Amino acid sequence: MTASNPPGAAASDHSYPKRWTALAVMMLANFMNLLDVTIVNVALPSLQSGLGATSSEIEWVVAGYVLVFALGLLPFGRLGDVRGKKRVFLVGVGAFTFASLLCGLAPGIDSLIAARLLQGAGAAVMTPQVLAIAQMMFPPKERASAFSLFGLSAGLASVSGPLLGGWLISMDLFGLGWRPIFLINIPVGLITILLGARLIPSLPVRPGLKNDFGGILLAGLAIFCIIFPLIEGRGFGWPTWCFAMLALAVPLAIAFALWERRQHRTKGPELLPLNLMRNRNYVIGTLMTATFFSTMPGFFLTFAMFLQQGFGFTPLQSGLTTVPFSSGIFVASLISGRLGNITPRLRVIGGVMMVIVGMAALRYQIVAFGEVADRVALLPWLLLSGLGMGIAIAPMFQLVLAGVPPHDAGSGSGALQAIQQVGSALGIAIVSQIFFADLAGSVAAGVANHAAYIHALATGLFYNFAGYALVLIAVFMMRGQAGPAVQERPLPIE
Repeated sequence: MTASNPPGAAASDHSYPKRWTALAVMMLANFMNLLDVTIVNVALPSLQSGLGATSSEIEWVVAGYVLVFALGLLPFGRLGDVRGKKRVFLVGVGAFTFASLLCGLAPGIDSLIAARLLQGAGAAVMTPQVLAIAQMMFPPKERASAFSLFGLSAGLASVSGPLLGGWLISMDLFGLGWRPIFLINIPVGLITILLGARLIPSLPVRPGLKNDFGGILLAGLAIFCIIFPLIEGRGFGWPTWCFAMLALAVPLAIAFALWERRQHRTKGPELLPLNLMRNRNYVIGTLMTATFFSTMPGFFLTFAMFLQQGFGFTPLQSGLTTVPFSSGIFVASLISGRLGNITPRLRVIGGVMMVIVGMAALRYQIVAFGEVADRVALLPWLLLSGLGMGIAIAPMFQLVLAGVPPHDAGSGSGALQAIQQVGSALGIAIVSQIFFADLAGSVAAGVANHAAYIHALATGLFYNFAGYALVLIAVFMMRGQAGPAVQERPLPIE
């Protein structure tokens, strides 16, 4: 298919002259999504006390968002291939912005959770389009630099989120308490829509491409059967139906794989193209990414509880405590371009090893706390962990997406991020289960408040170390050649 290039486009490589400006606009939406996650973590204790929520309901404020986000990434990633990535991206930003307004106006915990579910759906619509558009908009020689901006965006959001969230809550603007942490998304979303409509290029779609509704149903049910019982199981006392749902996820996942094989054989629409499911590096890489991203969300959720409820920190003090980690991600994002001569595999290994050392030292310091939590003692280890995290993120995405052809960019990036978010939701559910169960046991045994929170957080960190070990194993399992050669030119831009 031939498409005309925009005025001023280079005829030699079909590159879009405004690609860097367009990427900056998309990064603004990505930043808004990431900022929302980090702000909410700091605000969780305030939300729990302000709305009288249970620990399970507080988990749903975070995990419910992640769950819907994960469920939506695959179908909405394909929807971008079907309907046009730019159009779908702008609709997603609009939905996310409207849901943020509903979150800020929520009268109770139930309505807040419902608004967060809608917010997760909006994020799922817009997010896979960002990676897909970037992959198609840039020539191969510029993609590494473009992808590094994803780490920069994550770093900026990680740094500013805890600080901004703590500051907004402590200021209690207009007596709104925690509500401005959501309302702040509204001007950012509106600016993104206005600029995106003008600057983001319209990319060609594949004629006749449709969505795979059978695959959507099976994948959604499998993910739901994993996440829901892990979040609700502790609150219900782990009844039989929780284990039945977890067991049901296995045949549902097998049914999804068989369905996609049938769709491929009959030339029907595929939610996850079979060639991606047969790509060894892609499959191992997505599982590796899910495991890696499952470690930190649960930790920071419980870390906020540890600081604010265990040691009486204010939201702003809690946010300031996490800044070294965020700063480490930010610094790593800035220097990632200079590490381009090092192979992605080695950068991932080096980054993960730094995180392991940092989190092990952090746990040692936490266990040594008495009646006072010394924030200064945590600073170097949070910084080291953030540096390692930031160094590993960009090459990890490079490894996984290297063999994805441009015409499957939406599905490939959507599937990668969907599985990544499933990992995040799993991490939140598992670490929260470990933390709150251990905390309840310590309180029932008459352990002092400080000691109970210390033991619960230290126990929860064992999940992180198990996850990092699995990531290192996965890296060594990946082959040196990351799948078939990728097309050497970006697709023409309309």
